[in-house]
Amino acid sequence: MIEIKKAKSEADMLKCYDVLHALRPHLAAEKIVTILTSFMERGYHLIFMEENGKAVCASGYRFTEHLLWGKAIYIDDLSTLPTARGKGYANALLQHIFEVARQNNCNEVHLDSGCGANRFDAHRLYLNAGFNITSHHFAYKLNA
Repeated sequence: MIEIKKAKSEADMLKCYDVLHALRPHLAAEKIVTILTSFMERGYHLIFMEENGKAVCASGYRFTEHLLWGKAIYIDDLSTLPTARGKGYANALLQHIFEVARQNNCNEVHLDSGCGANRFDAHRLYLNAGFNITSHHFAYKLNA
């Protein structure tokens, strides 16, 4: 299996841009390093896998604590380039995150996933990995 790497440098962050942009199309290339650096200063971890020197799958996560969950990992982002889907990369990153959670005495791993037909493959991945649908996520936009 291909090695899972942790983004540690500006070059790594830039390498992950296309993968993150596939999931978050609003992200501007010229701002990605600033955004990710700020996130990482506050505990965000970015991991990725490459094919031939190009990032093809990436995930960003952070440690969190809640009265309900206790210590947990929250996965902010998990994305695979369309051309690299179906090769097991996203599942490998999930399994890696589960192991990180175990090593850090977390009780749970959480993520939110958008709804719609374009997300069915992602939902299947999460259910096959052992996630359960446990709630509805509500959001209130202040600057609508």
